[in-house]
Amino acid sequence: IDKYGADALRLTLITGNAPGNDMRFYWERVESSRNFANKVWNASRFIMMNLEGAEIKTPALDELKAADKWILSRVNTLAKDVTENMDKFEMGIAVQKVYDFIWDEFCDWYIELAKYRIYHAEENQEAANDALWTLREVLKNALKLLHPYMPFVTEEIYSKLIPEEESLMISPWPVYDEKWNFEAEEVIVAHYQEIIRGIRNVRAEMNVPNARKATAYVVSEDVSLRDGLALLSNSAKQMASLSEFILKQDKEG
Repeated sequence: IDKYGADALRLTLITGNAPGNDMRFYWERVESSRNFANKVWNASRFIMMNLEGAEIKTPALDELKAADKWILSRVNTLAKDVTENMDKFEMGIAVQKVYDFIWDEFCDWYIELAKYRIYHAEENQEAANDALWTLREVLKNALKLLHPYMPFVTEEIYSKLIPEEESLMISPWPVYDEKWNFEAEEVIVAHYQEIIRGIRNVRAEMNVPNARKATAYVVSEDVSLRDGLALLSNSAKQMASLSEFILKQDKEG
């Protein structure tokens, strides 16, 4: 605890193990848990830094961008799944789902998707507001889901993120809401992730440096999918080091 913190030790002891089994203690696993705590702290600091001084308005759900709806839908499903696991005392499975969501979907994907709108707020204040509102809402729910396993760091962050509430410990537990279920947007972002990973893999295989911009052509006959991906084009250019992100109906068009 003195070296890595109580939260890191708690997370280590509850992950990767089934009830009734003995487990070996490895310092590397505690260090990994400490790194996760740092990841949560740094992501939260980035969000709160951009929220500082901003008057965030609650947007209408139908006005949100595909990426916003996707992450809201994912944290909504996460709340349901984690609650079901906890009701069955499957604590290790529950916290692994929270861990994967925060590290991969929220930090590595959504925050990166939101950065363009935040950094170019002067171009579209409404889009920047929607991104910041979504970041705050998703982080708030993610902290609540992580709180039983890492109570100290989550309480500290929550008290600064939502200062109007008395304590995270007595705040309402996240509950699945059908209004936050956006299947179409989940499909769009799943395709987007596949495209970005594919481009990154090709660049790595061909040893193309990030400083060298490329043009990506995406072919799809699905009009709604093309329209959804078009809204992510600016983020795609940043995340895959592209000069152009061109969407086409067919290879000849």
